[in-house]
Amino acid sequence: MYLFENPVLQNELVSNLRQTRTFVLLFAYVGVLGFLIYTAWPAEERIDMSNSDKAKPLVNLLFVGQYMLMSLMAPSFAAGALTGEKERDSFEMLLASPMRPGAIVLGKLAASLGPLAELMIGSLPVVMLCLPLGGVQFFEVIAAYLAMISSITLFVMISLWCSSYFSRTSASLVVSYLAILPLALTGVFIWQALDQLGEARLIVILTVVPAACLSVAALLFADTTRRLLHAPDLGSAGREAIDLETEAESAVGLYIKRDEFPDRLFAPPKRTTFLPDDANPIYEKEIRSEIFSQGTLMLRLVIQISMLLAIGLMAVCLYLKPNLAPWYIAYVLLFNMLVGPVFTAGSVTSERERQTLDLLLTTLITPWQMMWGKLLSGLRVSSVLTSFLMWPVVLACIMPLEFWKNLPTMGGYFLVVVLTCLTTAITALFCSTLFHKTSSSLLATYLILITLFLLPLAAQEFVKVFVKSNEAHSVVQFASMTSPFAAVFNLPLTISNSQGIPQVAISVFFGHLLFAVLTNAALLLVITWLFRVRWRVSE
Repeated sequence: MYLFENPVLQNELVSNLRQTRTFVLLFAYVGVLGFLIYTAWPAEERIDMSNSDKAKPLVNLLFVGQYMLMSLMAPSFAAGALTGEKERDSFEMLLASPMRPGAIVLGKLAASLGPLAELMIGSLPVVMLCLPLGGVQFFEVIAAYLAMISSITLFVMISLWCSSYFSRTSASLVVSYLAILPLALTGVFIWQALDQLGEARLIVILTVVPAACLSVAALLFADTTRRLLHAPDLGSAGREAIDLETEAESAVGLYIKRDEFPDRLFAPPKRTTFLPDDANPIYEKEIRSEIFSQGTLMLRLVIQISMLLAIGLMAVCLYLKPNLAPWYIAYVLLFNMLVGPVFTAGSVTSERERQTLDLLLTTLITPWQMMWGKLLSGLRVSSVLTSFLMWPVVLACIMPLEFWKNLPTMGGYFLVVVLTCLTTAITALFCSTLFHKTSSSLLATYLILITLFLLPLAAQEFVKVFVKSNEAHSVVQFASMTSPFAAVFNLPLTISNSQGIPQVAISVFFGHLLFAVLTNAALLLVITWLFRVRWRVSE
């Protein structure tokens, strides 16, 4: 009943395999890998197989690309495994079944790993096509896949563990990403650092990596099973909202005080007086009640994890090696990219899920007030959380450091961060008006942001290494204007003791500013039209 006769696993696999998107995803994934191999294939008509290492950069590219892609996909498959049961009000029935908690967790884990394992195994024949080019052995590819499967198993288990602690998929998803991304980047760094060690790297990825990943996954599995055995959130269907004062009594770690600075910037206290005549009731509802209706656990974890990661980056990138300042700004952008959509992606879909949208539309509140109230409430929380990470940059500009000579560049950093906060919030609100489920809205937002922000960077590195064409470089550089990361790294930063000044294209920065302004304006126009027309027609 744990694996071969597991009803949870069978139900999840059958429902997933019957969906068209499973086969479309596999086809698209293998097709993209095949296109990359075709594009990066050496142009020489004759290759000396006995003295060639052309397969090595290709295999490294495919392995690192797959590893990061699987790391980003893992939470989307597992972060809603248990929260989805809670949102569908089937969690209590699942725990009341004859199945053991361990069997439930194992079924969810195997079902979440299934699609990811399918993609990884499906890509193996494509990677094998590179082996005849020389430089990589068959057992090296197998060892790399073993390490990747072990790491992805750990990431899926982290997402499942987070899913047991939250009642909303959006909260579980963002905490999973914040926990997984540092581990995934660390894995890439270790892989690149061990590149020249040869057999030593094989020993590490065949022994240390699987043992460490599976050991931590086993601990998380045991804790998730224990939590299901003594679930603290049983019987919670009748009490959607959580009393924050009662929650604070059992809170561990950071405690948010809504009536004190700076907590009141993103978590204002509950209103005890009547609303003024000119107040926006939607904004007041969202910022004072709706965002924190499920408690502050997610918010506390986000603040603690982000600040913990920022301490080391801040010390190195801003003070010890100021020439690495763009990397700290990139961390801030990545944080906002992950956290920003969470507070806006469910602003409209939550009304649909609770079946309160009809009631909202029959009030005297105008669509304009609805749109701005929901947008500004989520934007306020995400912007304040992001600004906490920008305070070290302000301090670095005040202190007598190298940044005194680069104040226009530092101002450009702040401008890019502000526009990114707007873009993530507006994109999430746009997706929230289109979809009916918060989880679908959030995943669609992440997909759009990854395409705009990260895909141009990946294409730029691919073209730089494998494509020797000036036209391709020009096209990729033009496409990079959609990415705030590219804009940050293309701002000039003059440091006296640096080893040369890297070549930058300031046009990418101004192009990104123009793109962000036009995109946000277009999305606001579309959202306004949807609020005015689509809702009232479709509902």
